[in-house]
Amino acid sequence: MASQESHSLKELVSSLGSDISGLFRKEIDLAKAEASANISNVASGLAMFAVGLVLAVGAIGVLLTAIVSGLGALLVSQGFSEASADAIASMVIAVVVSVLAWVVISRGIAIVRQTSLTLPRTANALHRDADVVKERLS
Repeated sequence: MASQESHSLKELVSSLGSDISGLFRKEIDLAKAEASANISNVASGLAMFAVGLVLAVGAIGVLLTAIVSGLGALLVSQGFSEASADAIASMVIAVVVSVLAWVVISRGIAIVRQTSLTLPRTANALHRDADVVKERLS
């Protein structure tokens, strides 16, 4: 009879070890899935941030030159001196493009800030698993 009890205890310990091993593998898979989703959100926010920066730099380099020239010519035709027209046109276009760039960059930063890098489902599952292991060992 002692041999049967010993055998049963060995089977229980072996089964418990196998169960814990499988449980932790599943928890690792869950953590990977959660981390992947969070990383995807952060990447999306960073991509929007990068697009905003590219828009700001590109706008200042190419678009501003053409628009400033056109607005300056319009202001000269309205009676402004060429120097004043160029200055006013430059300021107006710089402010408009800066506001657009800021909106896009702010949106990208907001997405990154809203994304939590914690893994709440995995943490909860690990706590439940620890409780189950404690219960089985008691």
